[in-house]
Amino acid sequence: MFVSGIGCASRFPYYMATYGFHTIHGRAPAVASGVKLANPDLDVWIVSGDGDALSIGGNHLLHVLRRNMDVQFLLFNNEIYGLTKGQYSPTSQIGQKSPSTPQGSVDAPIDACTFALGCNARFIARGIDIQAKDLGYVFTRARDHKGASFVEIIQNCIVFNDDAFAHFTEKKVAKETQIHVVHEEKLIYGADSNKGLRIKPGAFELEAVTIGENGITEDDILVHDETNKVLASLLIAMKPPTMPVALGVIYCDSAPSYEQAVKDQIEGAKAKGLGDMDALLRSGNTWTVS
Repeated sequence: MFVSGIGCASRFPYYMATYGFHTIHGRAPAVASGVKLANPDLDVWIVSGDGDALSIGGNHLLHVLRRNMDVQFLLFNNEIYGLTKGQYSPTSQIGQKSPSTPQGSVDAPIDACTFALGCNARFIARGIDIQAKDLGYVFTRARDHKGASFVEIIQNCIVFNDDAFAHFTEKKVAKETQIHVVHEEKLIYGADSNKGLRIKPGAFELEAVTIGENGITEDDILVHDETNKVLASLLIAMKPPTMPVALGVIYCDSAPSYEQAVKDQIEGAKAKGLGDMDALLRSGNTWTVS
């Protein structure tokens, strides 16, 4: 089952050979929650844009993540409102010129994955629209994760915000500006695979270093631990040009899902036996009205 809100991304259910709901602006998580609670065996995917998810639907996204509903949330982020002709969105960068910000936006943008981590999401990943093979792996991991899976997909809008991500998605710069993180593997990147990440000496922050320079060896490079929430927050925050963009499964730490807890609670109540509704209504304080 695919559930969407309103926006360019939200036409996604029409392109899938399965069941789907094209719902109202920002409310896809609420509809999807009802679907999952009614039929926990369904594989439920939510598809939303950056405006649909983080502006109109910010409150609903927060709750589906904090409750840890076993759904997959795909956020297509193009840093613009496309369906309504190019207004700036919650993820648009400062200075973004649009019909609603002709002098340039002065809003500080939301980072989608940081928001998800703050909502206590238990699975957070990021991918790029043109990297289909990598996205396939991420989607499989998201589907196999029991609980809410949040995937940000960096997506170019060629009509209203073309090349917004070109500084790290273009093929000629990708190897130097992207790092594909893999659990229990070294955080290494670069055209020659000679760059990596370490904790900066004397500071609690990540630092990009070059292996072979200033005494740096591969032993100094961090190993990715996708269960480490603190490391996830540092990886999510990295931005070019000083740091590469982290892609792949950044954080994954399972916890009991919401719909399973609801099901267990109902079964526990049933195990106590059926009550007598008539006796319940006549118990306690009663009044005779004349």
